[in-house]
Amino acid sequence: MKNPEVLIRKYSDRRLYDTGASRYVKLDDIAQMVRDGIDVRVLDGRSGKDLTNLVFTQIIVENAREREIALPLQLLTQLVRASDKATHDFLTWYLNNTLDLYKKAQETVQTRLSTAKSAVGSPLEFVRNLLAGHSLRSQIPPPESEEIQELRRQVQRLQTRLRKREKRPRPTPKNRRKSK
Repeated sequence: MKNPEVLIRKYSDRRLYDTGASRYVKLDDIAQMVRDGIDVRVLDGRSGKDLTNLVFTQIIVENAREREIALPLQLLTQLVRASDKATHDFLTWYLNNTLDLYKKAQETVQTRLSTAKSAVGSPLEFVRNLLAGHSLRSQIPPPESEEIQELRRQVQRLQTRLRKREKRPRPTPKNRRKSK
């Protein structure tokens, strides 16, 4: 399912207007929308130009200033150096993939934490669920069908016939001549 999208218009007086909710918003409101998983697009109120990257960068800068949490200096240095398109495209690809991996790792940790919480909350139910996948039924072989049993009987008859043939004395070359 695709995340909902909110369209924000930025006017020349620097005000940001949420067209869906029909209200003015601040950078903090937009940041919270993004954190809540909402896709936000910011357009210039006059020209219609997409300003989403610019506004998101502004949010990052404001957060770094207020909370003294900045991006690592090495990353910022590489971003400044990435003036050509190829370097910029590579950095974009790299950061997107890194963030995806981070997101998947967070989801895995959350899943395992909730499993651990359920085990602590009701240990008997957890053990029951754990053992349900390894029930005794799975350790007992399924009963054989009539067809398989019949095939086994046929194989035994053939083996018996072969053993009887092996026990008979083979005619020697002299015996063969006499019989002819």
